[in-house]
Amino acid sequence: GTGDGGGGGSGVGGGSEETAVSGAADGALAPPAPLLDVASLHEVGTLAQVTRLTQTPRGVQLLLLGHKRVRLGRPVQTSPVILARVEEAADELDDAAGGGPSLSKAYAMEVMQTIKEILKLNPFFKEQMQMILERSEIHEAGKLADFGAALTTADAQELQEVLATLNVTARIEKTLLLLKKELELSRLQSQISKQVEDKISANQRRYMLMEQLKQIKKELGLERDDKDALLQKFADRIKELHVPEEASKVIDEEMAKIGTLESASSEFNVTRNYLDWLTSLPWGIHSEENFELSRAEKILAEEHYGLEDVKERILEFIAVGALVGSTQGKIICFVGPPGVGKTSIGKSIARALGREFYRFSVGGLTDVAEIKGHRRTYVGAMPGKLIQCLKATGAANPVVLIDEIDKLGRGYQGDPASALLEVLDPSQNASFMDHYLDTPVDLSKILFLCTANDSGTIPGPLLDRMEVVRLSGYILDEKMQIANQYLIPAAKKQMGLEEGTMQLPDDAIASLIRWYCREAGVRNLQKHVERICRKVALKVVQASQAAEAQAAEAAEEAGATGSAAPEGAAE
Repeated sequence: GTGDGGGGGSGVGGGSEETAVSGAADGALAPPAPLLDVASLHEVGTLAQVTRLTQTPRGVQLLLLGHKRVRLGRPVQTSPVILARVEEAADELDDAAGGGPSLSKAYAMEVMQTIKEILKLNPFFKEQMQMILERSEIHEAGKLADFGAALTTADAQELQEVLATLNVTARIEKTLLLLKKELELSRLQSQISKQVEDKISANQRRYMLMEQLKQIKKELGLERDDKDALLQKFADRIKELHVPEEASKVIDEEMAKIGTLESASSEFNVTRNYLDWLTSLPWGIHSEENFELSRAEKILAEEHYGLEDVKERILEFIAVGALVGSTQGKIICFVGPPGVGKTSIGKSIARALGREFYRFSVGGLTDVAEIKGHRRTYVGAMPGKLIQCLKATGAANPVVLIDEIDKLGRGYQGDPASALLEVLDPSQNASFMDHYLDTPVDLSKILFLCTANDSGTIPGPLLDRMEVVRLSGYILDEKMQIANQYLIPAAKKQMGLEEGTMQLPDDAIASLIRWYCREAGVRNLQKHVERICRKVALKVVQASQAAEAQAAEAAEEAGATGSAAPEGAAE
C-alpha cells in the first residue's frame, strides 16, 4: 500500500500487518497517486509494522515500527498496488579474525563520542537520545550506524545510501561522516547563538552599569536631572550678557516657572522654547566697528563702480561715528530701477562698517506676524524677522537689508507696512515689542537699508521715516567700466575660461550696450556677457576634444604600421 507522502511499498501478503517499505528511487516526494512501476523503488528497504493509521485531510498518516532490512525480489502484482516478494538483507561483517582489533568497533566508539558531543551542543532531544544510547550495546555496530544516521538532518538520498549499505564497516563509516557534518552544523549554530546572547548580555550589562553610574552621580551631587541641566544651560547663556532689567525679570520668572512644571506637559515645552529665544538674543553684544575711512572707501570701490551718492553717504555715517565714538542706527532707502546695484551694495556696506549682515525680502508680504511675531498661545509660534535676525547674526548692531519694501502687500492678517512704522522709527525702535517675546528689544543700533523700485507705492508715513537715496542708472561710459572691471572677469571665472582665452574689445562692449542693453541697470548686460562666455567655452571645448581625437587617431595609425608618429602629430 502507499503511505502519506507517497512512499512506495510492497507487501508480503494482502491485509498483512507487516509491510516492506521502500522509498522512491529518485529520493524526492512523489505525488499521492499509487506507484505502479517496480523500477521506481529502491532495491533495499525496511520491513515495518503498521502500528497506527490516522485519517488526515491530505490522506492517511501511518506510524510504522521498523524490524529489519529486506531486499526487493520478484514482483507478484503491479495493480492496483505493487506486491513483491522480499528477502532479508543481513548485515555483512568483516571484523578481523583471531581476536585482533576490530575496525567496526573503532568506528562505533568514534560514532558514540560524536553523538555525545552533538548532544552537548544541541540538547533538543537529549533525554530521549541518552535513554536509547544507554540501552545500545557498543559491539552492535550495525544498529549503532542506523541509529546515528537517524539522528542527523541529512537528506533522503544520503540516508538511503546508509540503509542500502549492508557491510557494517562501510555503513558505520558513512554514518560517521554524516554525524561529523551534523557536529559542525551544531557548532556553527551554537556559535551563532552565543554571539547573539553575548551581544544582548553586553547591552543589558551596559544599561545596568549606566543606570548605576547615573544614580551614584546623583547621590554625590555630580549630576543633575534633565530639568536642572536645562536651567543651568539658560543661566550659563546669560551669564556674560548685559540683559536689560525688564528682560532679566522675565527670564527669572520663567526659569522659576519651568522648575515647577512637569517635563511631559505642553506648558513645559512652550516655556522652554520661550526661554531658549530669550537667552539666545545678543543682549548688549555689538560688533566691533571700524571707523577708518580709507579702508571703507577701498571696500566700497572693490565691488561697485559709480554710486557716488551712496558711497558718500556711508562715509559720512562712518565719519560721524568716529567723532561721536559710536554709531546709531539709521534708515536709508535706495530707490532706483532694477539692476543698478541696490541689493548688492548692502553686503559691501556691512563689510565697510565691519558689521554682520542680514537680508530679508518683504515683497508680497501680507502677514504682520512676519514682522512682529506670533502670540505664544498659538501652536508653532515664532518671533518675527527682526528677532530672528538678532539671533542669527549674534550682534545687536547688524546691517539689515529690507528688500522690495515698495511691494508690501495687505491681507486679512493685517497691514505689514503699518507694522514697519515702529521698526523704522528711530524714536520707537529702541523699545521694539515683539508679540512672541513680549519684552522690549533695542533695535536702535541697527543700520536699516531698504530697496525700492518706485517710491510712489511706499506709504507716506513709512517713507517719511526713511532717508531716500536715488540711483538713476548708468550711462554708457559707466556701463563699459562696470563690464570691464566686474562683469567680464566674473563671467569668465564662472564659465571656467582661462586668462587670454577670450578678448572682448571696447567697441564690441559699446555696441552691445548701445543696441542690446539700453536699460538703466546692468543686469541684462550681465546676461549677454555670460551668454558670450558660454559660446566661447563651447568653441574651446570642441577644439580641445577635436585635437585629442586627432592625436589618438595618429597614435593608433603609428602603432598599426609599426612606424614612428610624424613629428608634431600630437600637436
